[in-house]
Amino acid sequence: MKQMDSGVFEIQNPYNGRVSCISATPDKVRGIVFWSKDFGPFIRGNYGDRLIQKGYHLFFNFTINSTDLFLEPHVPSLLERLGQLACLSRRFDKRCIQWRFDPICFYQVHGHASRHNLHDFLQIADAAGDCGIQTCITSFMDHYPKIHKRVRSINGFSFLDPPDDQKMDIFLKMETILLSRHIRLLTCCEPKLMDQLPPYSKIGKSSCISAHLLVEISGERLTIRKDRGQRIHQGCGCQTSVDIGSYTRQPCYHNCLFCYANPKMRSR
Repeated sequence: MKQMDSGVFEIQNPYNGRVSCISATPDKVRGIVFWSKDFGPFIRGNYGDRLIQKGYHLFFNFTINSTDLFLEPHVPSLLERLGQLACLSRRFDKRCIQWRFDPICFYQVHGHASRHNLHDFLQIADAAGDCGIQTCITSFMDHYPKIHKRVRSINGFSFLDPPDDQKMDIFLKMETILLSRHIRLLTCCEPKLMDQLPPYSKIGKSSCISAHLLVEISGERLTIRKDRGQRIHQGCGCQTSVDIGSYTRQPCYHNCLFCYANPKMRSR
């Protein structure tokens, strides 16, 4: 908000630390996409109304996964997050809000039977359907080396990668649940599984940053070029955008075990 009030975004390159500036004024910024697991501060600060009054178009990627304190130890309770979703859906165009159930995780502790984080999916789907949310974006966890390095210190814990036929079965079951709630299931960077979908499935490829959606809702003229900084070869459908966040300037304390970034760790 300070950067918006000043009219300039300061962007820090995460690799070399260099800082550059781009305009933050509404005549230069066609849309702002907020991506979070906790919109509580945004809602309590009434920032949405303030930004709309300034002339910005707002969009939301709201990640709501099942409650699993092992995987996501410091996110708000599921009840609180669903309340935030309801609040956003009452205030903003429902087409502007995408629910992300991401990532789907399988793991094992001390050699016991495998566990996953799908147990609250039905409850979240019910709440999202009641809110009029139209899309759910999902994917399976990517097994980056930094993630496995992070969990090595957790005694007896390991992430698992289910076989493709099990993943496909999960996708199709999720689709069935969502269709009855008028929500379409989209996948993020799952080209192999998308190629194996049966012909009757309506599961689509997602664009978490969708210029097409921004054009449809805002009426603005936007570039629809693919974002070359993303995983295009892995199926990323996002269009060009600029990330104004920083893991060092605005550290995240959720401590999610599967995070592909470098979260600011704190004790559980």
